[in-house]
Amino acid sequence: MSNLYAIGDIHGHISVLEELFISVPFQQRDEIIFVGDYIDRGPNSSGVVDFLIDKKKEFPEMIFLRGNHEDMFIDFFEGTYRYQKDFFEEKVGVETLRSYGHIPGTSFTLSLEHQKFYKELLFFYETEDFLFAHAGFRPGIPISEQENSDMIWIREDFIGAKYDFGKPVVFGHSPMYEILDELPILLGIDTALVFGGKLTCVKLQKRKIVEIFQIGQKNIE
Repeated sequence: MSNLYAIGDIHGHISVLEELFISVPFQQRDEIIFVGDYIDRGPNSSGVVDFLIDKKKEFPEMIFLRGNHEDMFIDFFEGTYRYQKDFFEEKVGVETLRSYGHIPGTSFTLSLEHQKFYKELLFFYETEDFLFAHAGFRPGIPISEQENSDMIWIREDFIGAKYDFGKPVVFGHSPMYEILDELPILLGIDTALVFGGKLTCVKLQKRKIVEIFQIGQKNIE
């Protein structure tokens, strides 16, 4: 029998992600859902993407959602500029571009393998028992009619409403130092790794929680 896991926001912390895969006995057919924000702020965004691309070959049922940070990065390298170019290049995306070897003031190039990874990221995912999005959903609107921008950016309008979408919503994006467990309505798993917190992985059928801290500590419940 395969298992269903959800993993929170990583933000370039490759060593913590590697430790998670050492600590959790994932099986080949397990469904492993990543809720987005693989990049930015942490030390090795490109390394995180390399790692995930490689692990997808070993665990083919991995699912990758698009976070707001990936959306900004896609906007930057595609040159669509839905966001301000300077905002990503000079502020939020500085560490990501550095990890790709980008020199400010020069043109940016991205391997085809990495382009494919980013462009195939999903805005939401649904299983028999759960809904997944990076940030959440707009209350009162069917999932099929949700705006992409809400699924990667929404916060209090989703969390505060405690709206029942018919299935628990598992999400990241809103950093909290402990899991926001308000099941059966919602489950927030961005446990603030980028702010000195931890990376959380939840085995959803049995509610088993694995937390990996930046300094190498781990907590398994």
